[in-house]
Amino acid sequence: MSLLQSLRVFHQRRIALPVGPDDLVLDVGSGDKPSWRADVLLDRYLGAEHAAQRSGRGRARVTRPLFNADAARMPFADGVFDYAICSNLLEHVLDPAAVLRELVRVARAGYIEVPEASSAKIVDFPSHIWWCRLDETTTPPTLVLTAKDEPDFDREIAGYLRRSGTLREVEAVLNKRFEHRVIMLHWRGSVPHRVEGAVPDALVAHAMAQPGHTKDLQARLIQLVTDAVTFRAQRRLRRRRLRYDDLVLPEYRTGDGAVLERRVYSDSRWTPDAEAAQYGS
Repeated sequence: MSLLQSLRVFHQRRIALPVGPDDLVLDVGSGDKPSWRADVLLDRYLGAEHAAQRSGRGRARVTRPLFNADAARMPFADGVFDYAICSNLLEHVLDPAAVLRELVRVARAGYIEVPEASSAKIVDFPSHIWWCRLDETTTPPTLVLTAKDEPDFDREIAGYLRRSGTLREVEAVLNKRFEHRVIMLHWRGSVPHRVEGAVPDALVAHAMAQPGHTKDLQARLIQLVTDAVTFRAQRRLRRRRLRYDDLVLPEYRTGDGAVLERRVYSDSRWTPDAEAAQYGS
């Protein structure tokens, strides 16, 4: 895929979001490259040791208020967000149905992106634990997540690609039509979905232990162009004053009128102690 084609696909996936200038946007699983349009971020695993659960090597970027919480149990009030972005997260989580229920609870609409199963079965990331497909025989289409039982769809083929040194070449061919490698799902009101099977504990442990993978030069260039194109909009968005109590569930409100800052928000009631201790409240 040429750089121009990559930019067009990236614009479709990341820039052209159907939101107004005053809409409140949440990025769930924001990781090391949060959406330029997000007002609030949420991520469960922030440290560099969990880089395989995102696309880069480093720790999560705290470019806006970031809530350190499980996407299956968000601390936000019902319907508080106009739009929620959930990109390349569901294929990693233990309970994707719970995450989908939470997305619909806290937001009125949103965008979901997951790797498409047939492409992933050729070249997949070992940190993924679900095969994802869109069943278009239903109206609206149903997002189907099927539990993996092995890191690779076919162990022999995967071994050959690695052994022969052709893995990157095959992946490059697939990426020439990247829009077919992912499911890009815009939703409003609900997300019809079906979860099939359960992921073995051993596969979950294997996925969590994977090292991070490097972003290529083209991905870095696209990110730089995105930041340049959206610079003015980002600057305006950063001036928004959002009150903590206006976003969180009633049981987490403080009553002090505090305005959100660009830092990590952890609370022992919804963040495991280890993460809360590491990143502070």
